[in-house]
Amino acid sequence: MGNCCGTPATAEEGGKRRGKQKKANPFTVAYNRGPAAAAGAGRGPGLVVLREPTGRDLGARYELGGELGRGEFGITYLCTETATGDRYACKSISKRKLRTPVDVEDVRREVEIMRHMPSHPNIVSLRAAYEDEDNVHLVMELCEGGELFDRIVARGHYTERAAAAVTRTIVEVVQMCHRHGVMHRDLKPENFLYANKKDSSPLKAIDFGLSVFFRPGERFTEIVGSPYYMAPEVLKRHYGPEVDVWSAGVILYILLCGVPPFWAETEQGVAQAIIRSVVDFKREPWPRVSEPAKDLVRRMLDPNPMTRLTAEQVLEHPWLHDSKKMPDIPLGDAVRARLQQFAAMNKLKKKALKVIAEHLSAEEAADIKDMFDKMDVSRNGHLTFEDFKAGLRKLGNQMPDSDLKILMDAADIDKNGILDYQEFVAVSIHVRKIGNDEHIQKAFSYFDRNRSGYIEIEELREALVDELDGNDEDIINGIIRDVDTDKDGKISYDEFATMMKAGTDWRKASRQYSRQRFSNLSLKLQKDGSISDDTQ
Repeated sequence: MGNCCGTPATAEEGGKRRGKQKKANPFTVAYNRGPAAAAGAGRGPGLVVLREPTGRDLGARYELGGELGRGEFGITYLCTETATGDRYACKSISKRKLRTPVDVEDVRREVEIMRHMPSHPNIVSLRAAYEDEDNVHLVMELCEGGELFDRIVARGHYTERAAAAVTRTIVEVVQMCHRHGVMHRDLKPENFLYANKKDSSPLKAIDFGLSVFFRPGERFTEIVGSPYYMAPEVLKRHYGPEVDVWSAGVILYILLCGVPPFWAETEQGVAQAIIRSVVDFKREPWPRVSEPAKDLVRRMLDPNPMTRLTAEQVLEHPWLHDSKKMPDIPLGDAVRARLQQFAAMNKLKKKALKVIAEHLSAEEAADIKDMFDKMDVSRNGHLTFEDFKAGLRKLGNQMPDSDLKILMDAADIDKNGILDYQEFVAVSIHVRKIGNDEHIQKAFSYFDRNRSGYIEIEELREALVDELDGNDEDIINGIIRDVDTDKDGKISYDEFATMMKAGTDWRKASRQYSRQRFSNLSLKLQKDGSISDDTQ
């Protein structure tokens, strides 16, 4: 459900992104429908989300303060308990934005998982969960110490020993989750915040919005998570808790060199790189990194989940087990600069996503039923492929038949060759995202202050002034260099839109976006043979 914690002055939360996709995407899954959620999803007020809320009246005990973050489903506020003065973060989720059964089930499951997990120093705690007519309110532990990469960059002296300490914490969280039958499924740096600004502050896992309960031996097929951190078996739609160790291995790789191990300009390229699972140890600073560190990375990024290390085995690895004996030699300014650029690019997209979120209407899906009725020419309560195609053509959508078929197949959960209304609700939201660039244009206009049609260096610096701390010239130039594909020293709208839509998104988009955006190309890659059906 996005970051629940943050620093009031700077924390922001991304919203949904929209834009026309020209290619299918490897990372999205068809929609699952939880039976408990199916009956009520999309009704807004009157919908019952939580099974056992703490209460109905949040204001009777807590007072909401300033905004900490903004997400697809709601807003996170600073929250004060009136009786004690204790401060928390309250994530208020608008029921009007829970448009599909999967949205409702995700909120419900997130609360159940956080209640299920025992108290742990590195996992954010849920204090209370309220539900009123319009919103679900999650009162959580407040984390004010900032994001993982920001803390690393600010310290200035970054070593293998420091990377080992962070990795140990992350894997201990994984171990705790797995011991209690929870698979996280969305481990990434931005889902870890420091509790406070002290050097001794604990690092906290803050987001269980994509987590699920699992039983030993159980396999899952739903593609969720963030592209750069997905294990190959997730793309193959046959996976278990081993995926969390892979994601932790990706984080470790980034901690040691400053860039992701599997990178490409497109979603298809990222998916293919993940499937190939070739880990590069040639670039700087890898020649200076110790062999035990590289060995652990290799074994956490083992493409075979059956031979990949478990969380317990990772913690017993010599590089972590004897981490105090690891080199305390700086990994170099290049690694710090990459990590800072990595964090700054995330903040650029995060700020853009907030602008987009502020322009989304809570009622954008209000006419979906009318659209369904117009497409359902036979009035039998379902759509054939021809109904679906003809209806979209009338709306001006010109996706080729092959892509429309993949899209319909992805939404056709029961695989009966037709779409019922609930299936149509999901796919129609997705189609609208494919066909509408209006929100990206509004985000671009936010940065293009002088209305020149380009985001220039000074405008980028001004937009990110609160996010950067010294040495910003290299960071700004690095962002320009990554986004400015025609190398004219500034960012055009097309380049900005490509950044927002393409596989360069290292930060979590909305959960629904992640599921919707990445399914079709997964199917395409399977058909092309780029992804095999086995798990090896």
